Amino acid sequence: MTDETKQNEHSIQDTVTSSGLETDRRALLKGAAAVGGLLAGFTGPTYLRDFNFTQTARAQGSGPVKLGFIEDESGNLAVYGLQKVHAAQLAVKEINEGKTLRGAPNIGAGFMASSGDIAGKPPVISKEGTNLDLVGDPGEKHQSPLLYEEVADILVDSKDKGILGREVSLVSADGQSNNTVWQQLARRMIQQDKVDVLVAGFASAEREAIRPIVDQSRQLYFYTNQYEGGVADANTFCTGPVCEQQVIPTVQYMVEKFGPRCYTIAADYNFGQLTAAWTKAFIPLVGGQIIAEEFIPLSVSEFSQVIQRIQAAKPDWVMTLLVGSNHHNYYPQAAAAGLKFPMASTVNMAQGYEHKRFPPPSLANMHNAIQYQMEVPSARNRAFVKRWMEMFPQDQYIGEMAQNTYFTIHLYAKAARLAGTTDQATVKKALELGWNIEAPEGSVFLEPGTHHCAHPIRLAVCDENHNVSFVRDWPLIEAWWLQRLGVNLIRHPEYKQYTPAEDPYFMMFGKA
Repeated sequence: MTDETKQNEHSIQDTVTSSGLETDRRALLKGAAAVGGLLAGFTGPTYLRDFNFTQTARAQGSGPVKLGFIEDESGNLAVYGLQKVHAAQLAVKEINEGKTLRGAPNIGAGFMASSGDIAGKPPVISKEGTNLDLVGDPGEKHQSPLLYEEVADILVDSKDKGILGREVSLVSADGQSNNTVWQQLARRMIQQDKVDVLVAGFASAEREAIRPIVDQSRQLYFYTNQYEGGVADANTFCTGPVCEQQVIPTVQYMVEKFGPRCYTIAADYNFGQLTAAWTKAFIPLVGGQIIAEEFIPLSVSEFSQVIQRIQAAKPDWVMTLLVGSNHHNYYPQAAAAGLKFPMASTVNMAQGYEHKRFPPPSLANMHNAIQYQMEVPSARNRAFVKRWMEMFPQDQYIGEMAQNTYFTIHLYAKAARLAGTTDQATVKKALELGWNIEAPEGSVFLEPGTHHCAHPIRLAVCDENHNVSFVRDWPLIEAWWLQRLGVNLIRHPEYKQYTPAEDPYFMMFGKA
């Protein structure tokens, strides 16, 4: 071992210790060696060469670390935005108090195996309150197969109040559900406020409105929403689930359980259009078919004619890709009209908590493959919900996108600590090591080449009383689609969004 290699290993160990990264150091060093070839051209004293700026870098940052944050606190999308604001406030509070989520770079995602008994049927979680009470008996236990053990205590000491000894300041603004306002705010935060990182965006249209501004300034940007997928952008990290993680599991389940004939209604903008395209591209692969699809403008709140057309078509099930407070009116209107077809979605319950906001049976028989919603009954999530409700006791719900915002901000803090600086180009390189982070949902892995996350996925079902159960789970689904298309943002930076029409596999096997 050369003197330089020894020096590098000591530097890694010191950084891991000071950052509060809870991992096996030998595993981290092994991973570091694997990326050494990619980083061999860098100059500097550590194995990441550009990364460890130590005291010099820390001295340069005397003021607070500015975390730019834009969400819709008013307008049609405020039902989601207010949750995400609270998530950011909780994460920043914990970081400034010296807390971090467990996790580390370079170890990928995985689970520890153990044996155990499985309940005869899934438990049912009450819709009342935030204690996640069980209202359905799981029944007799049977079998002793392989199970997965999760770490329950995921919030640990970071040994660093703030980031590198600097307080994190949340620079927050209301996007007002208006894309023009979003563009104005993005320019202000990047050019005037000079934020160190930008976390922003619910609707895909909002993301696409500001992404050219982000790319022009090479701004480090996190998009924390569940979305239609396909964004390959060297400056953008997408930490929410995408269609291969949600549409494909849901469609497969619905075709198997209810039949092949699907009627799609979707929001008329890029999220709804592209998610519907994913549904249409994938459903033939599992023996299903789209019998009709409709795209609804976001301003529409009256659905009587849509409901009549669905009733006349008699589908086996309905895919609802509706977004915003206006669209949510579909569900009580459909229930009042006696529409009882099974429903599937990638947005309902987990985001707009319609099963809490509307009286039963508005969401009866709704199915959604989610990576998180508040009812997940794990020990780590119960602790997270408790911490949240202590800070925001008036909140009714914690949605999927709020949880994503929470762990993403913690992830940024961890990467900046490892980098030893808040310099954006260097933090991006640190993020591209590949990160495991222990989120309330479970173990999440940020894949470095595509800037997307692998997630645990659960199939949530809402019953006629609006209680929730999880009937199937996939311990880990990668965001694999951009990899199949050959995207590698480390070797070949791009700044575009791919669509299902650019994937020849769908056309080839769909026709077959």
